[in-house]
Amino acid sequence: MPSTAEEIKQKIDIVDLLKSYITLLPAGKNFKAVCPFHKEKTPSFMVSPDRQTWHCFGSCNMGGDVFTFLMKYENIEFFEALRILAEKVGIELKRANPAEQRQFGVLYDMNKTAKNFYASSLKENKAVLNYAHSRGLKDGTIEEFEIGFAPNKFDALTLVLINQGFSVADIERSGLAFKSERGGYLDRFRGRLMFPIDDHFGKAVAFTGRILPEFDNGTSGKYVNSPETAIFKKSKIFYGFHKNKNAIRDLGMAFLVEGQMDFLMAHQDGVRNVLAASGTALTQDHLTVLRRQADKLILGFDSDEAGIQAAERAIDLGSANDFEVGVVTLPQGVKDPAEFVEKYPGKLAELIDKGAKPAMEFYFDRYLANGSDKRSVRAVLAKIAYFRSPIDKNIWVKKLSERSSIPEKNLIEEMEQSGKSASIKAENESAPASPIDSENIKPVSRLALISENLISLGIAKGDLDIVQKVKEYLPQKYQDIISLLKNPENLRLGASGAPGANYEGETGALINSLYLRSGVALAHSENDLCMQLKLEYLKEEKQKLARAVKEFEAKGNLKELQKAMRELDLLTKQIHNLRC
Repeated sequence: MPSTAEEIKQKIDIVDLLKSYITLLPAGKNFKAVCPFHKEKTPSFMVSPDRQTWHCFGSCNMGGDVFTFLMKYENIEFFEALRILAEKVGIELKRANPAEQRQFGVLYDMNKTAKNFYASSLKENKAVLNYAHSRGLKDGTIEEFEIGFAPNKFDALTLVLINQGFSVADIERSGLAFKSERGGYLDRFRGRLMFPIDDHFGKAVAFTGRILPEFDNGTSGKYVNSPETAIFKKSKIFYGFHKNKNAIRDLGMAFLVEGQMDFLMAHQDGVRNVLAASGTALTQDHLTVLRRQADKLILGFDSDEAGIQAAERAIDLGSANDFEVGVVTLPQGVKDPAEFVEKYPGKLAELIDKGAKPAMEFYFDRYLANGSDKRSVRAVLAKIAYFRSPIDKNIWVKKLSERSSIPEKNLIEEMEQSGKSASIKAENESAPASPIDSENIKPVSRLALISENLISLGIAKGDLDIVQKVKEYLPQKYQDIISLLKNPENLRLGASGAPGANYEGETGALINSLYLRSGVALAHSENDLCMQLKLEYLKEEKQKLARAVKEFEAKGNLKELQKAMRELDLLTKQIHNLRC
């Protein structure tokens, strides 16, 4: 009986899935695209319908199946990808994979139950609903984002969850309740306006609770967030992203705010490309997700010192990730975007469009307002150093030179001497290796790369004889591959009937790669590849002979030395003739 993952892969077509994320173009039997995982102009990302796999033959050199693509593109873990794809094909994980359901699925179920309980509690409590209205929230917004109310009782939600059949151990694991010193279980959220935090596919995974004024005794935080769990990693989730990612993609720009109220008021005011971090500072994982949708980031943080410092961290991280970063400056006396919307309804989009200044202008105003002393100039140079693009660095060094009257060359020298190259090591940046890494096929030499291109071209043309005539110049493993491909009865066939689809080990992976590469191989010239193959082969042989000459010379073996010298001279002439 196939595993749940295998059953899903049998029911879902990789081409259909990837078309919902990237633009695929026909390339023979395969499809090609500009790789979504690194910057490139010429498509090197290949998708094979026969093998239900993808591989990038560009600089990132990644590959895999539907699961690995979704995990990489959405920056999610395997079970999340399993759940999403299971829902697409109508497989119920509770039955298909009970172990995974006990570990992860039960957490989704509890958060859904909690969200419904909080929403129902808000509808039954007019005083709290009036408070939400007083904060500027309209009924449509409250309903769309499923805002709720956590009653000011010790275990209101815990009892609901127990009555629904959830165990107290799982309730504690979900973060919705915690164990008291006396051994009882208490609701984490009490007397609070509740904001469900959905993952990027619209499933509730956590909550933020805002204390209501009548319950605020000053001993607990104004905002309380769910702890991290098996399904909630705060560094990876934007609040509201699942609602607004299409608008962000269409505009190529995201408006980032600090909190849920800022997000909700901005969204309510018609700004559909807004999002918020979920109770944490901006992280590398956040930007990995956002990079798929936009390359411009506008910050709308609070106008107090804490908000300004948070904006600086976001600017530096965004710049290091090659985002074009801008900052919205709020009018005097306005503390955050939510208050701006209350005071100036319908004007936020205009402020973002016309009032956002480039990040470096923000830094110029912040650090050079009182003059261009050495300390201030160095502070600005440190910010310029975060830019990944040398072009951007040069532009802002020139502007700093104009602003400070310091020659550009002196500023560049100062920046280089300070040693502040743009590198930010954000939390969670060094993640464990993904399963796709094991599927990478990395040629060890230029000779290997040319060999693969030539074989793939033969596959694409349906004529392996173009390789056969230069077979002697191929490394041995590629000669073996040619023999297999010329005699397909030696290959094990996959479910699709594609040669080598189920062939085990390195050979199977290499055959799979060659078939995928065939879509881009048509761009190569047969004659050029054959000439390059001969040239690289002769160059490697020349290097071997050069090493042999040194060894014979060191040992005083005159006879072998003279023979090697003659062969080396002959190879040198052959290489020269090929290059002419």
